Amino acid sequence: MSTTENQDATSTVGATLAEVMARAGVKMAFTVPGESVLGLLDGLAANHIRVVATRNESSAAFMAEAVGQLTSRPALCIATRGPGAANMAVGLHAARADSVPLIAIVGGVNRNVRGHEAFQELDVVRAFEPIVKWAAEVKEAADVVTLAERAVAAAIGGRPGPVLLSIAADLLDEKVPAGMNGHTSAVRPEHYSEPDPTLVRKVLHLLGDARRPVILAGAGVLRGRSTDALVRLAEGMRVPVIASWRRGDVFPNDNPLYLGMTGIGSPASVKARLEEADAMLVLGCRLGEMTTFGYQIPRPTTRWAQVDLEPLGASASHRPEIIMAADVTAFLRVAQRVLARAAFDAASLDERTAANALDREAYEAGSVVDAESWDGPGVHPGRVVATLARLLPREAILTTDTGDFGTWAARGFRFHRPGTFLGSSAGPMGYGLPAAIGGALARPGRLGVALAGDGGFATTAVELETAVRERAHVLAIVFDNRRFGTIWRHQAERGSGEGLATSLGAVDFAAIAEACGALGISVETDAEFEPALRQALEAGRPALLHLTLDPSWTTPDGPTSVRRDQDVPNRGTDPAVAELEAAVLEVEALEAAEAIETIEVLAEAVVAMEEEVEAVEALEEALGTADTLEAMAEAIDALDVAETLETGEAAEEPKSPAAPDPAE
Repeated sequence: MSTTENQDATSTVGATLAEVMARAGVKMAFTVPGESVLGLLDGLAANHIRVVATRNESSAAFMAEAVGQLTSRPALCIATRGPGAANMAVGLHAARADSVPLIAIVGGVNRNVRGHEAFQELDVVRAFEPIVKWAAEVKEAADVVTLAERAVAAAIGGRPGPVLLSIAADLLDEKVPAGMNGHTSAVRPEHYSEPDPTLVRKVLHLLGDARRPVILAGAGVLRGRSTDALVRLAEGMRVPVIASWRRGDVFPNDNPLYLGMTGIGSPASVKARLEEADAMLVLGCRLGEMTTFGYQIPRPTTRWAQVDLEPLGASASHRPEIIMAADVTAFLRVAQRVLARAAFDAASLDERTAANALDREAYEAGSVVDAESWDGPGVHPGRVVATLARLLPREAILTTDTGDFGTWAARGFRFHRPGTFLGSSAGPMGYGLPAAIGGALARPGRLGVALAGDGGFATTAVELETAVRERAHVLAIVFDNRRFGTIWRHQAERGSGEGLATSLGAVDFAAIAEACGALGISVETDAEFEPALRQALEAGRPALLHLTLDPSWTTPDGPTSVRRDQDVPNRGTDPAVAELEAAVLEVEALEAAEAIETIEVLAEAVVAMEEEVEAVEALEEALGTADTLEAMAEAIDALDVAETLETGEAAEEPKSPAAPDPAE
């Protein structure tokens, strides 16, 4: 029972708003508190909603987004006035891209000063309408229950997403009219009707009649807790599954029918298999740029169907044969009933099984990330990922920030159960650590592991203190190459500059972790990583591993045999191109050495010429002023010196330059 249910009509707007959120199943709120939301914070505490103070509103939004991804229920993100709202915008953008339910509440300026350039004033609703799914302002105390319930329904209904409520600070403390403050019905998840069995049967026939079918599965499966049902469908029809970008936990990676995750970092076998498909089911998946390899999938020759709450991504020139605006869970439930009465040709199933085995073999061979030899400075990113895959608990929640470092995990890490991976399809910097904290708080007892580059991690590194304060079971792993690596790679590929605005200075992240109360360990070699990881896992407090990474490492497909003393642009992944680049570098080194030695010889000649000129000038001066025998003798001595320089008898013969050692 709500704590306000037996109260009279003296409840405030803030308390009533908090009660509606509690009735909707909201358990957590993340905020940087401000004076404009104090009336709401009091109500949250009274309704047993856990309030977590973060160090920045963007982190608050990322944490709330992580909770929504893992639970499919909204968390609150609370900010105050213009600056606070602006800071959390990046997290709301991520929630929209990831179809995650989230409720943002922004406290505004008092109503009597609105429109008079009040301190930190912003028309929040108007500013955020392009970002969120729905936005509204609570203008009267009598409207709070209706708008709050509508916000919850919008966040979880249809394609989930972030919503925003704006409310003036003074309104939060106003009394709610009698009969409107504590007797609202609980807001429940939307229930969807089952799809037409005839359409479901058509989808199954599309897959069953194909020679090379494939299922492309996305967040809709995770949101509906439908991984087990998808496994039954795939195994029953012998159809392999490929995960959409950053949804690698949608299907158990150790299942023989799993063929990888799309997007940057995926092995070549993933795109090749999608291109070969003669039939495809796009299930709970948004066909965005990264998932489709730049909108190249599905191919024009592929027959395909799409099942999603809000199907999106079909081009005008290649629409699916079957479009079902349906809940994935309901679709899979009906599909299972249809398959229970179906009969398959044994020879066709055996043929698929053999083909699937070859596909799986190609995927496994292409997803090895730690086989390459390496004896350079810093850690090998592939070996780090392989060690994590071996030592981390299977239920650990892995999160990735944005950057090339993440492609190694995308290719080499294995997810064994749903709800163990959080990676935003919006690609925001700074997401990794707050998401790991949010995940660990949403799933107590489970470890949140944040992978980040030094550039992205620095934007939210201070949230280590939040993890310590909230006792979140979190491990951060920072790949430090002292640059914005992805952008440096793009610059190199364009040939537009050598690291313009992408080089970064040294930051001692391990020391920062210790200063925040976490365990901090610096790791400079592969041999040091596993002992450090084991120590972090047993620390009993938040921990950070600061990994030194050679700048030459980019993606798993990037070159690694490059000079270690300076940056070398990545001109491509073709081995012939890499070999040519190495040859060019060797020639350039040879020419540079020859040029240096030639310059040294010329410099010696110049010095000799200068000395000759000085001797002649001294002779002229002596002859012009000689009035004694002693002066004449000095002049003759000077003349002898000049003649010696002129004949070169005292000068050393220049040597021809020797071929330098290419390693120099």
